[in-house]
Amino acid sequence: MYPFRNVLFPTDFSPHARAALKYAAAFARQGDGRLIILSVQEGSVPTNLLSLPERALEEEGKEWLKALRRNIQSLLADPLLQGLETDTIIVEGDPATEIARAARDLHAGLITVATHGRKGLARVLFGSTAEEIIAEAPCPVLSVRPPQHDFVEHKGSHTEIHLNRILLATDFRPVTEAAARQMARRTGAELHAIYVIGDIVDQLAELLPDSGTQTLRDLRAFAQERMRRFARDAGTPVTPHIAEGRPYEEIVRLAMENDFDLIVAGTSVRPSLFGGAPALGQEIERIVRNAPCPVLCVPSGLVMTPAPAHISDPVPQT
Repeated sequence: MYPFRNVLFPTDFSPHARAALKYAAAFARQGDGRLIILSVQEGSVPTNLLSLPERALEEEGKEWLKALRRNIQSLLADPLLQGLETDTIIVEGDPATEIARAARDLHAGLITVATHGRKGLARVLFGSTAEEIIAEAPCPVLSVRPPQHDFVEHKGSHTEIHLNRILLATDFRPVTEAAARQMARRTGAELHAIYVIGDIVDQLAELLPDSGTQTLRDLRAFAQERMRRFARDAGTPVTPHIAEGRPYEEIVRLAMENDFDLIVAGTSVRPSLFGGAPALGQEIERIVRNAPCPVLCVPSGLVMTPAPAHISDPVPQT
């Protein structure tokens, strides 16, 4: 899985979305791969938009195409992309659905997104495209929420990834643990792992003192044994942490107190109401919205096989 080769960078060309560009460029460059710029539009876009003569876009109603072309040209001229192999793909449709489709078709190893981290009523009213992307993605998604701790440095045409400390928020799924191990080994970063015993277990112990207390003891013993096993088999030093309380609060607290560069967490997806697209579980949503550093969200069903270094049949523009 790591290093990532084909890196998918979905964008609406806003300054906020552009915050994820340096991460996408850095990982693509590190993996000696390519960066795929993906724009999802509400209307149909000519396949030759970038080469159309200016007069072809002077007709009434095509102002948005002119603006789209300017945005693409501006993005391609960014110094972050200097010397990096890039593709630009424009499709029509629903952003989360089309991004997931492109990731599958293009064998993307990573998707980078910027999230606003909206909370409460604002999130209910406006939703979060980033969280929809994470829920539907077939590959890991790096969620960036500026301003927050930054681990990519860009100087001229040179980009460096500085991962000193990685925090694995583990649920003991092999694929999530493998992703964190790979990144720690290849970057030389310290690897910490945290497992949180949910506060519902404490509530159960209070309601049912006999059976609930025994359940809590059993869960503590299970977590300690699994942590010992993970540290033994990781192939890199691991600092374990076992906490009790609300999972996202304990994970975010530990990340803040210890200045972590990256959180690696498995995505749990719940069925959506009314037959819609799947949605993220509440804990991973809250981690993404509150983390002091970027979060690498790893799908629980991810198959850990290497992706091809290059793609020969890009998705056609619509």
